[in-house]
This record gives sequence, C-alpha cells and structure tokens, in this order.
Amino acid sequence: MKGGRSNVVLIGMPGAGKSTVGVLLAKQLGKGFVDTDVVIQSVEGRTLQDIVDGEGHLALRAIEERALCELDVHDHVIATGGSAAYSDAAMAALRRNGVIVYLDVPWSEIEARVTNLGSRGIARAEGQTLRDVYDERTPLYEHHADIIVDCTGLTQAQAVERVAAALEQPAASGK
Repeated sequence: MKGGRSNVVLIGMPGAGKSTVGVLLAKQLGKGFVDTDVVIQSVEGRTLQDIVDGEGHLALRAIEERALCELDVHDHVIATGGSAAYSDAAMAALRRNGVIVYLDVPWSEIEARVTNLGSRGIARAEGQTLRDVYDERTPLYEHHADIIVDCTGLTQAQAVERVAAALEQPAASGK
C-alpha cells in the first residue's frame, strides 16, 4: 500500500464477511485486527441490537460515526459495521490512514448468509427489508471504496487472497 496509509478498512453489507475475512487478512498481512462492532459494544456496554431496539437505527449510526471518527490505530485491518458508509465524516476519518476495500457480495449470497435479521443489530428503519438495505447501501459502498473486490462465490480464504492481491496493485494507493 502506498501513500503512508497503513490500515486496510473493510466495508460492505452484513454477511459480506468483513469480520471473518478481516481476521484472516490481518494474519496474512502481519497486521492487527479491530472489529468496530465489537468496539461499539464494548464502549456502550450493550449489543448493537439492544441499541437499535432501545434508541433506534439512527442512534446506532450516530454511535458508530463517533466510534469510527475516534478510532486511532495503525497497521490494522479494520472490519466496519455495515452502516459505516452512511457517514461521510467516518469514512473520511478512516481514509486518512487506511485504504477502503469494499467486499462486494451479490444479493443472493447476502440473502443466504444473513438469517438473523431481527437479532443481528443491523441499522435499518422500521419495516425496511434486508433487500431494501442492500439496495440503499450498495451505491454508498461503491462511492467510498478505494478498491472494490468482487467476492461472488468465493470462500473466505479466496476472498482474503483476492483482497491481498488487490492491495498489491499500484492503484491501491486509493483516492
């Protein structure tokens, strides 16, 4: 990676594999790993779903934005929550020291992977389906990404290899 940005920031839908791929990628690249959903839960002392249930999806987004803007790590792979891309401020903060990588997984695979919609802590409006969320967020992920990695049909190990290869490309220095 070029430009002095030492972090790799994974964005994408719930079920895209950000946390799982992130751990494996960090191990392969010799970097630390942080899952921002876990950071939020630790700081807040409650689950993401508890935040959504108690205060609503916009409260979770605000908490997430604050956590991402305050995150200060170097040489890490960062797995963000699926709603991180709603915040331009958070994405700008992450980009200052990181390359933003969108794990692009098609709807059919997201639908098959995310079976716990009511308990997963997804920041979505009341009545909003997972498909609605997918359609709303996809352009945001594409907009914020320095690198888009097509993960269609890939195993976790294959996704790690594809991300690592993409990071080696000269264009990986990002926006």
